[in-house]
Amino acid sequence: MRISLMALVAAALAQCSSHASADEVADFYKGRQITMLVGSGAGGGYDVYARVWARHASRYIPGQPQIVAKNMPAAAGIAAANTLYNTSERDGLTIAALPNGAAMDPLAGNVQARFDALKMIWLGSMGKLQNVCATWHTSAVRTIKAAQEKEIIVAGAGSTSNTAIMPRILNDLIGTRFKIIAGYDPTSGLNLALERGEAEGICGLSWSTIKASRPHWIRDKLLNVIVQVGVDKLPDLPDVPGALDLVKDAASRQVLELVLIRQEIGRPIVLPPDVPAHRVTALRRAFDAVITDKEFLVDAEKAGMEIEPLTGTAVHAMLEKAYAAPKPIVDRMISLIEPPK
Repeated sequence: MRISLMALVAAALAQCSSHASADEVADFYKGRQITMLVGSGAGGGYDVYARVWARHASRYIPGQPQIVAKNMPAAAGIAAANTLYNTSERDGLTIAALPNGAAMDPLAGNVQARFDALKMIWLGSMGKLQNVCATWHTSAVRTIKAAQEKEIIVAGAGSTSNTAIMPRILNDLIGTRFKIIAGYDPTSGLNLALERGEAEGICGLSWSTIKASRPHWIRDKLLNVIVQVGVDKLPDLPDVPGALDLVKDAASRQVLELVLIRQEIGRPIVLPPDVPAHRVTALRRAFDAVITDKEFLVDAEKAGMEIEPLTGTAVHAMLEKAYAAPKPIVDRMISLIEPPK
């Protein structure tokens, strides 16, 4: 009886503490504004995901603060990550929607990345990012085998972007002959490069980004996808070969698997370190609630978004695995990711 009574008292105290924390979070956020740094340009896939999520998130955060997006596309999202980590207040009023690769840029030796990804607080990810390499419908290169035999010009954004990194990686690991013309604007510039015939293809753009920002490319069969780069094959592309299946040796496969962790992280939303624990809990609960919200899912479908969520804990665990990878594997990954000198 005494033990049962003590258990009931403990449960009651825990419930009171939980209500107190919720009230405290609501009091803090009521009438305030959360700034969401978006590490990509306006109108691109990352931007679409971030803004659709933000549209629904406020009502799930105690106090219902307004969420205002601020695009910071410089350096493939590193500017947003640096700002979040180094200059934003650690109070839960600043979050960031980052490109998938940003979290592993410090591991890859990017000197611009001035943050510790393992100290940041990951709320979750809306979806895995599975890259594809595709040619425009007018190109004679229509298979991955043809891309291994013939040089093909592909459009790329900045030298540290997926569209510049992925072709370099595939050239090394599976023998493709992609010639990268980098420097295009990461949103409209890449798209126009294909549409104007300045490039024959693009490699390293996510399938979900294409579906969200250029659905007519798929509908009108303007793209020919020649290889997909992900841990699992996309349901939409069952007949397109996967890069992992084309890698010949075990060490190269390890390198590619490490690269693919960058993609599995997908479309994460993150807090800076040291945000009070009760606010972190509230924001993580809000993230999880939005991902299953019926209105959000309707909007996501309209925008061509693919929702394959990861919890914040899962994102952190994947990063721990990546940062613990053997040095020779990391070094080889770095050699492939670093821009050519």
